[in-house]
Amino acid sequence: MKTKGNRPTKVNLVTLGCSKNLVDSENILTQLHANNINASHEAQNDEANIIIVNTCGFIEQAKEESIETILAYAQAKEEGLIDKLYVTGCLSERYKEDLQRDIPNVDAFFGTRDLPLLLKKFKADYKQELVGERFITTPRHYAYMKIAEGCDRPCSFCAIPLMRGSHISTPMETLVQQAKNFAKQGTKEIILIAQDLTYYGLDIYKKRNLSELLTQLADVEGIDWIRLQYAYPAGFPLDILETINKHSNICKYLDMPLQHASTRMLKDVMRRGITRQKTEDLIKTIRQTVPDIALRTTLIVGHPTETEEDFEEMCEFVETQRFERLGVFTYSHEENTHSFTYQDDVPAEIKQERADTIMEIQQHISDELNQQKVGKTLKVLFDRKEGNYFIGRTEFDSPEVDNEVLVKADKDTYIRLGDFTNVTITEAMEFDLYGKIAE
Repeated sequence: MKTKGNRPTKVNLVTLGCSKNLVDSENILTQLHANNINASHEAQNDEANIIIVNTCGFIEQAKEESIETILAYAQAKEEGLIDKLYVTGCLSERYKEDLQRDIPNVDAFFGTRDLPLLLKKFKADYKQELVGERFITTPRHYAYMKIAEGCDRPCSFCAIPLMRGSHISTPMETLVQQAKNFAKQGTKEIILIAQDLTYYGLDIYKKRNLSELLTQLADVEGIDWIRLQYAYPAGFPLDILETINKHSNICKYLDMPLQHASTRMLKDVMRRGITRQKTEDLIKTIRQTVPDIALRTTLIVGHPTETEEDFEEMCEFVETQRFERLGVFTYSHEENTHSFTYQDDVPAEIKQERADTIMEIQQHISDELNQQKVGKTLKVLFDRKEGNYFIGRTEFDSPEVDNEVLVKADKDTYIRLGDFTNVTITEAMEFDLYGKIAE
């Protein structure tokens, strides 16, 4: 395929948003490479003449970043620096008509499930035989595995079903084959992602089948860590807890976004299908069954109708539950969601103050929990080297969002990236640990 100026096709794919989007980008790259098309991911040089932007439309800030990125490349096209500009992903799925009208310099917009249509722009075929294979853009030793697409949950604030559609599980045999392919490439950690892991299998196997999937993945030789992200609390499949205990290569780590603590907010306003009491009972069961587990959660502050009393309840909940990892979002008023029918009545500055207060509470909790690790020896997977430090993670930490372990790279210390190393913790900060290689 040639573009104007007879330049050979060279594609640069730019990914915005979450790890689920990154997997989509990796699938695009896999298909392009299989069709002998020169494609890179977020290349730093300016040699590409075709740009694909994989957008995020999750919350207002993410939408703004996506639009700014599209506009920057549209300007580059106007200046003749690139030949073609394609836009795909969540923002494109949700606002395609508006984007076509407002940014006509984009050659084509595609939705979240339009990969075959995108490939046609390159006169390329979607190769079905590649299912289970994937080019990865992360460091080779870890990879994200999307086990399902879409979501059937009715959360009032969430626009994901509008952009990703209903829940569709990936067949187990495809995921197992993908894990085997990753292991052959040297991948040691797979991170299971979906909008809701706990729904896995309901559409295909007519039951929640995450436990069986974990059992089969745990048997794949060469996979040392399996990590679970995005588990919905309502209807949580308790059988996975014994599966975690049974297999040493399933990390004692669970990312379970709870969003709030007030029963009024959870049930009546946010449509989460759970109460505070049931949430606390679930957390207690998880911690009793898997005693060393690290629980990560995310919360939303400033949702419409959230009162000071609701927020105080959230603060008290965070203080008493002492989550190992926690993040917080300020509410984003998303059109066509049920929450959009409410007035966005919490001022932006109050939202930010509440978010800061939650993170201040969590900072103290994280510091106290980290101080308890000083003197202990932990198994660490090293991701990268920055400046004078090798930087890695324990089984209780996911890439980019959680705590890290730093080891000074002095003349007597060498660590190969992608390897596991035992590290004795010598110092702890609020969100990071410092250590030395265990003797």
